[in-house]
Amino acid sequence: MTIDSQPKTIYLKDYQPPLYWIKTVDLLFDIQEASTQVTAHLQCELNEDQVKQGLPDLILDGKDLVLESVSVDGEVLLDTAYEHDADQLTLHPAASAFLVTIVTRLEPHKNTTLEGLYQSNGIYCTQCEAEGFRRITYYLDRPDVMAVFRTKIIASQSKYPVLLSNGNLVDRMQLPDDRHAVVWEDPFPKPAYLFAVVAGDLACHEDTFVTQSQRVVDLKIFTEHHYLDQCDYAMNALKRSMTWDEKTYGREYDLDIFMIVAIDAFNMGAMENKGLNIFNASCILGKPDTATDHVFQSIESIVGHEYFHNWSGNRVTCRDWFQLSLKEGLTVFRDQTFSEDMNSPAVQRIQDVNRLRTVQFLEDAGPMAHPVRPEKFIEISNFYTSTVYEKGAEVIRMLRNILGVPLFRKGCDLYFDRHDGQAVTCDDFVAAMESVSQLDLKQFKRWYWQSGTPRVQITDDYNTLEKTYTLTLKQSCPSTPGQSEKLPFVIPIKLGLLDAQNQPIPLKATGETESVFLMDSSERAVVFSEIPSKPIPSLLRSFSAPVTVEFDYTRADLVRLIQYDTDSFNRWDCMQRLAILVIQEVYHQIQANQPVVIDSCLEETYRALLLNKNKNTDWAVLAELLTLPALSYIGSSLTLINVHALYQARKQIKQHLAQVLSDIWSQEYERFSAIKPYQPVAQDIAERSFKNTCLSYLISLNNAESVSLSLQQIKVANNLTDTLAGLSGLIASEHSTALDAMKATLLTLESDWKDQSNLMNYWFSMQASAEKTDLDQIKALMNHSTFSLTNPNKVRSVIGAFSRMNLLQFHALDGSGYRFLSDLIIQLDPLNARMAAALLSPLTQWRVYDMTYQKAMKQALEKISQVDTLSLDVFEVVSKSLN
Repeated sequence: MTIDSQPKTIYLKDYQPPLYWIKTVDLLFDIQEASTQVTAHLQCELNEDQVKQGLPDLILDGKDLVLESVSVDGEVLLDTAYEHDADQLTLHPAASAFLVTIVTRLEPHKNTTLEGLYQSNGIYCTQCEAEGFRRITYYLDRPDVMAVFRTKIIASQSKYPVLLSNGNLVDRMQLPDDRHAVVWEDPFPKPAYLFAVVAGDLACHEDTFVTQSQRVVDLKIFTEHHYLDQCDYAMNALKRSMTWDEKTYGREYDLDIFMIVAIDAFNMGAMENKGLNIFNASCILGKPDTATDHVFQSIESIVGHEYFHNWSGNRVTCRDWFQLSLKEGLTVFRDQTFSEDMNSPAVQRIQDVNRLRTVQFLEDAGPMAHPVRPEKFIEISNFYTSTVYEKGAEVIRMLRNILGVPLFRKGCDLYFDRHDGQAVTCDDFVAAMESVSQLDLKQFKRWYWQSGTPRVQITDDYNTLEKTYTLTLKQSCPSTPGQSEKLPFVIPIKLGLLDAQNQPIPLKATGETESVFLMDSSERAVVFSEIPSKPIPSLLRSFSAPVTVEFDYTRADLVRLIQYDTDSFNRWDCMQRLAILVIQEVYHQIQANQPVVIDSCLEETYRALLLNKNKNTDWAVLAELLTLPALSYIGSSLTLINVHALYQARKQIKQHLAQVLSDIWSQEYERFSAIKPYQPVAQDIAERSFKNTCLSYLISLNNAESVSLSLQQIKVANNLTDTLAGLSGLIASEHSTALDAMKATLLTLESDWKDQSNLMNYWFSMQASAEKTDLDQIKALMNHSTFSLTNPNKVRSVIGAFSRMNLLQFHALDGSGYRFLSDLIIQLDPLNARMAAALLSPLTQWRVYDMTYQKAMKQALEKISQVDTLSLDVFEVVSKSLN
């Protein structure tokens, strides 16, 4: 398929309920070494609400299937009684209710797409979301068809002692010739995308959980035997998730068993299949020497996310794939607030917003911009995006901000109770919130169908005579593909004011110092009375809406807010603003070949933060405050980006801060350098984060002492966080002794880690993302014995790290980085189209760079577009990027 082809576009406006329902599904998987035979018994019924007369054809979806036989009500059909091709099986029913039996044959060991049933490292596994079930059998593979599943699996007892599927285990059989079988039944109707099967030689970590109604649930995490000692943290995270969901949302688990399986080759992070979650091994396994603090926190978050789906996604699911954010946006919000309760709420919010602004805001500003609820797609896999997930979560958070926590909880209760066992829409969720609050949220729903990041321009005026302070707010939203005009959003703006003595000003008679103002028109004025002198506004506190705020703060204003604002997120945000102003100045000086002059306001603010600590200091927040903005976020405020100039500007600022504050960085690093038993708990994580932030500045001094410091940290580290921070120091240092130290350390770690797949992913990504690593070295990494182009984790750790993080080499002025990526995508597309499409992201942003880069990036995309056999996944991204 080339760019000139016209594949079918699916539109939300064309949604129609299915002509038939499938009420029950009885599956038999007969796993043999050469192939797997699947027998599917589908009890079908005419949808009488949709069909008033006659019996239409039943058209079932399929993909890469070998069809062996089709029967209806026990009678085998002749080839002439049905039609089938690469994508469909068409039957001609003679009754309104009937049993279809379909026998297909699969070759899981040849399935590199990692969708449907595939085999990886001797383990059989399924991935059915979004449209993978059609790779198993012919089916109505759409989320609004919900059926009760019964699954029987037969396989070799010695090779595949563990056989798993959804629901509860109801039977186990020993068969002749080293064969055995199990039967699983899931009593809850579900769409096919939530179906799962696993077969393999797996170890099991077991525990139990007692629900609030005193039911005992068996908990099991399955993994390869040599990973068994890495399951403890995930198991405890699961139990914390179950407790939190009962307490916070009143949601209790509903089956007798909850299972998680760790798979090394997996396209996504994890999948919420009913009762049988399948995880990318990198998102579930961890102990101090194999997982960083960030990974431990991610494990907790992802375990929570997939468990929370049991209600927000499984018991209540989405009617069609346009409603994907119905389950994902809501569940991301639930896992974010869970993580806030388990860790530092301020740091969690900062990190979530930082991710949103460095990924989703770029998405909104690019060719792939789409609403939280898209209106059309060619390939649904391309809409598993930050817009659907993270921006979708912000939409849910705004609803909670507007309704308040108690009413929001009532709305969730009503939503789950009203729609249990149904496939519904984003409108149904909002309707539940309207019912409990009596609010009209029609305008609010524009967040679901309008794309782009709204801009709120704010000006202020202080009336000395009347002692009033007025903020005038104006909203707008840039044009996005297919949407040139935007109607006003409903934007909750949380505000506070700081007086001349740097104290928060009470805004209500109750003494509260912040308030939420709803902006539902193009312009609104907010007037504060009895304000003795002109204050400084603290705007969009806690990031109360996913918008950009433009306000003409002076640098002195920003410094005061950084030091005295009571909202930790806003302190961090003001530090980001201040740093960007200073970095942009240096950037423009570099571009103009002028001498670099660095404003002292940044170093003075850093110095004040480092010296004015107290016993209540949140070290994790301080580490975030002292971390310079990401290049992608800095670049978003520039008209056209010169990558090399921007990189050098940020680097020079960091080196300057390292130099002028070197004594303080050393002193603070020593504060937490003592070794103590490792625990992935909030306080210890905060201290390590701050310590390693100090180390990163010391490394920027590029001296022998910092190289020694990095080596010493690696030598004494009792956890992976400190090890990688030390290694990062060796890789980043430009001192003459660093290169040999880095090579020796990498060789040692390679020897120690070669049998640990997750650790080798770190080993790859640390090198691939380093500015010293050129294209020849990237290719050498790809020739490493443990690298595989069919393993998504390996692809992400080398190619993904190179194209997203190694900006100097990827954006090489000769265009070699772009050509390398385009060639790689063309090679990968036939093997794993979803992975190939995901790698395209850095090229899709070609319009934001200056002409030094644009031409070569566009040529790389055009080269891909000329391939005749492009997948729909890659075709859609490339065509939108070019058009």
